[in-house]
Amino acid sequence: MDWKHEKVAITGATGLIGRALAARLERDGASVVRIGRGVSSQVRWDVDRDELDPAQLAGVTAVVHLAGAPIAERWTDAQKTAIRESRVRGTALVSRTIAAMLTPPRVLISGSAIGIYGSRADEVLTEDSELGTDYLANVGKAWERATMGAEAAGVRVVHLRTGIVLSPAGGALGKLLLPFKLGVGGPVGDGRQWMSWIGLHDQVEMICWAIANSAVRGPLNAVAPNPVTNAEFASVLGAVLHRPAILPVPAFALTLAFGEMAEATLLASQRVRPQRALAAGFPFAEEGLTGALRRELGS
Repeated sequence: MDWKHEKVAITGATGLIGRALAARLERDGASVVRIGRGVSSQVRWDVDRDELDPAQLAGVTAVVHLAGAPIAERWTDAQKTAIRESRVRGTALVSRTIAAMLTPPRVLISGSAIGIYGSRADEVLTEDSELGTDYLANVGKAWERATMGAEAAGVRVVHLRTGIVLSPAGGALGKLLLPFKLGVGGPVGDGRQWMSWIGLHDQVEMICWAIANSAVRGPLNAVAPNPVTNAEFASVLGAVLHRPAILPVPAFALTLAFGEMAEATLLASQRVRPQRALAAGFPFAEEGLTGALRRELGS
């Protein structure tokens, strides 16, 4: 794809994935329009006031919507409301704005998450699997439904169901590096829960591939083909860092510290397969965890 002819708008462009995506697109010659509240944003929006001017997105050929309140902290009722509303209202605002444009973009890549499947033990989950019924699954379903405005306007919509994105710059891996480097890392709980991961490099490339590939639409699992158990993840990370990884973190301690959030994320089991990406020929750079960690950590 000739990115020099593309103008891509990104929400959440200051986040882990958004920063890497913007840099990749600009390196290949695309114009990037950052939508946000900060002074570095080319287009300002206000989700609380439902404010986003469609005229400011004129000429945009693709929108990548990644913004949303953070999940990895203890959930209060207020925080749970913020998690849901930031995703659902933000997505609805982006969709309505796209629908109001004189010339809408070809595609909306809208953030979602594998939490939409719920915690499912050892079950292999694909884009065709039944969705979950817990809090995060219900957030995910409402989040994806909020793109209806863009779809009604004829825009191709991709729901990017992202797993655990590996990068030392942030996310789960960023938080785990220090304890593992100090030799005090290990499995979480009993370590049997499945972790569906993807390297930041492949996450960014999958977004670009989904923009360019007109056949890709609907749910798209953004995970590598080979999920691992939490115990396997700890073992591989320890090996890559040349550190022991034998000190488990008890489940009760996580629940005590983080409450419902721990049960829904750290202790949840999601064995997700990127069926549609594989079927459509997405070229994963790293299908195995060892290679992905070495690439991301530069080791």
